[in-house]
Amino acid sequence: MGRNLQVKSVSSPELVAQVETVVNEKLAEAAAAVSGADSQIVSILAMMNLAEAFLSAQKELEKEREACRTRISALIDKLDGAV
Repeated sequence: MGRNLQVKSVSSPELVAQVETVVNEKLAEAAAAVSGADSQIVSILAMMNLAEAFLSAQKELEKEREACRTRISALIDKLDGAV
């Protein structure tokens, strides 16, 4: 959005660069969706888009975890039956 920020982080420079890329992409998407909006509106929309993506990823992760639990339980039952 035309500003440079100096960021201090304990994360690797590579991860910080990835975060920067994602944030800049989301800001650009939000700015394109609401052309002419002020920077505060663009920032809020970008944050909402990131939060939505985060929550969707969390939900998918929980589904995958449950599927793994189910598979592990079934394998344990098979092993118990074989012994």
